[in-house]
Amino acid sequence: MNKATINKTFALIPAIGGLAVGVLLTLLLSNSEHGKRHSASSEKTLLYWVAPMDPNYRRDKPGLSPMGMDLIPYYEGGEIANDAGPGTISISPNVINNLGVRTGLVVRQALHSEIITVGYVQYDENKLIHIHPRVSGWIEKLHVKAEGDPVEKGMPLYSLYSPELVNAQEELALAVSRKNHRLIQASENRLKSLKISKEFINELKRTLKVKQTINFYAPQSGVVDNLNIREGYFVKPGTTMLSIGALDRVWVEAEIFERQAPLVKTNDPVTMTLDYLPGKEWIGKVDYIYPTLDSKTRTMRIRISFDNANRELKPNMFAKVSVQTNSDEQVLAIPREALIRTGTQDRVVLALGEGSFKSVAVKLGRSDQNTVEIIEGLEEGESVVISAQFLLDSESSKTSDFKRMHHEERVQEQEQVANSVWVAGEIKIRTDADRTVIARHDPIETWDWPAMTMKFSVHQDIDFETLKPATHLQMEIRKLDSGGYEISDVLITNQDATVEE
Repeated sequence: MNKATINKTFALIPAIGGLAVGVLLTLLLSNSEHGKRHSASSEKTLLYWVAPMDPNYRRDKPGLSPMGMDLIPYYEGGEIANDAGPGTISISPNVINNLGVRTGLVVRQALHSEIITVGYVQYDENKLIHIHPRVSGWIEKLHVKAEGDPVEKGMPLYSLYSPELVNAQEELALAVSRKNHRLIQASENRLKSLKISKEFINELKRTLKVKQTINFYAPQSGVVDNLNIREGYFVKPGTTMLSIGALDRVWVEAEIFERQAPLVKTNDPVTMTLDYLPGKEWIGKVDYIYPTLDSKTRTMRIRISFDNANRELKPNMFAKVSVQTNSDEQVLAIPREALIRTGTQDRVVLALGEGSFKSVAVKLGRSDQNTVEIIEGLEEGESVVISAQFLLDSESSKTSDFKRMHHEERVQEQEQVANSVWVAGEIKIRTDADRTVIARHDPIETWDWPAMTMKFSVHQDIDFETLKPATHLQMEIRKLDSGGYEISDVLITNQDATVEE
C-alpha cells in the first residue's frame, strides 16, 4: 500500500466517524420522541374502535363504519381520541362534504321582523250608527229594502205610527193654541228627545196639524247593515232596527301570535293586499293594539285604518297583512335554520372545528323571519350548524351533558332493546286528515325487520308539508306505548337512490 492510499484512508476515517455519530444521535432522538408518544398513548389502554354515529358498531382495528366514517379509538375509562367533552362527535371531511354540512356564526345584530298574517275588512266603528226607536210603535213604511242599500244623509228610512208620538204632537199643538210659552218649551223638548226633527216641530207649530205617522231620516251617508225590520213590524225602545256604516274609511283587524306581541308597536308600517285585486297594495300603519288576547286562539288583535274613497275595500273581505317591526337593540342571534326544537328543549349543534360537533341546549328570545335571539347557551363568534344538523344532533344528544342517562348496571343497558332507530326511507302516501304517512324503509337489523312499506304517525314538531310523496329521507322511527310506530325526526336527503326492495 503506497503512501497516497494510506493518506486517503486516514482522511475518510473522520468523515465516516462523523456520519456514524449523526445517525446515532438521530436514532436516539427518534427513539426518545417515540418513547414519549408511546408513553402518552400507553397511559390509557386502547379497548376498541367505534363508529362515531353508532356506539354498537365496534372493531378491534381501524376502519370505516357502515356510514363511511372513520372509526374512532375508544380508551379505557370511556375516553375517545380527540374528545372535547360529553356529546362530542367527530366526522371525516369526506362525510361532512357528503352530508352537505353548512355552518353560520353567532353574531350580535338588530332584529328586523316582518310579521305576515291575515285580517278582515270591517266598518270604521267610529262611523257605524245603530238606529233604535225612542218610542213603541208600528213600521208603516220602510224606505230601504235590503242590507247593502246605499243611503244619503237626510234620506227617509222608515215611517212610524206611535200613539205616544201622536200624544206628544197634540200637547204641542194645544200649548201653541193657548200661547203657553212654558208648556210650548216643554212639549218641544219632549219631541226633540223622541228624535223628532226641528223642521217637523216648526211645521207642527205653524199648521197645528197632528200627523199619525212620522218619517225618520238617515243621520249619515253610507250603506245599510243589519236590517232587522220589515213593514208592519212592532218595535219598541231597545230594538236595533238597522245600522248604517260609512265606507269612506275602513278598519282592518289582523291577528298576531302571542309570541309576536312584544314586537308590534303603534304606528308600525303595514302593507295589505287582497286576492280580488292582485298586484295592488294598500299602505297604512298600526292604529291600535287591543289589550287582551283571544282565549281560544291565543292571538292578539291589531287594527289598521285605510282610506276607501273609491269603495274598493268592502266589509268582511279577507286580507293579507304584513307588519314591519324594527328594533335598534343589538342582540345575540343565530340563523333560524340552525335551531332544533323538541317537545321539552331547544338546542343547536356547535361546530367545534376539525370535524368535531356537539349539541348544546339554548334559551331563546325573540325572532324574526331569518334569525332567532339567543339569551343563554352560546357566545358571540361561535359557529353553529345550519344544515344536516338533525343527523348530527341525533348522535350527539345521546351522550351530551344535557341528555346523559346514568345506569347502575351496564349489562342491563346493553340488553335493552332500542326504542327508536334511524333508517333510510321513502314517502309513498301522505294523509293530512290524521297526520300519517305510508312509507317504505330499509331493513332494520336492530328490530329484525325486513324492508317493507307501512303506516306511521308523524310527530307534531315535524313540518308535515315537507313529507311529500316520493321524498327520500333518513327517518327516526319510535315505538309508541299504544303499540304503533311514529316518525319522530327526519332528515330530507337529496339523493335519487331508491330504498332497497
